[in-house]
Amino acid sequence: MNVVFSHGKESGPWGTKIKELAKVAKEKGFEVDSIDYQGIDNVDERVLKLRQKLTFIKEPVVLVGSSMGGYVATACAGEPTCKGLFVLAPAFYLGGSVNFDIVALPESTAIVHGWRDDIVPVENSWRFAKQHSAELHILDDDHRLIGTLPKISTLFSQFLSQFKTQDAN
Repeated sequence: MNVVFSHGKESGPWGTKIKELAKVAKEKGFEVDSIDYQGIDNVDERVLKLRQKLTFIKEPVVLVGSSMGGYVATACAGEPTCKGLFVLAPAFYLGGSVNFDIVALPESTAIVHGWRDDIVPVENSWRFAKQHSAELHILDDDHRLIGTLPKISTLFSQFLSQFKTQDAN
């Protein structure tokens, strides 16, 4: 099973959060990839790039994204190989062509957001989670979520555990 990361607008494919969460995924036996969107400012072009990447991955995948990368991962979460979605401070309802009120999601969807996020309002994640009955974790942190990265790593490890259990059955 694969974990595919999508970074935010101001980040890169192997930023602090992705490196930490990739370590968690590798320790649990997952293959890891991170898409490089640097130089692509248009969110819909990023969605297209991830969709193209997913056509080459035949085994099940968990999509992970932060900020704009959360938007991108969520927009692609309806792909047949996607079995899980884990997003951090996702840029929901801030523009782009995706209608997040009707987006298709895997059964396993979790959102992490910071109370003090001044880039993407926490209310956007609340609205999305309520609309889709998604798991929602709101932490005492800002948009970057660096201060709570150990907690997020634990949440991610727990999230991934369900897939290893499913694979064993």
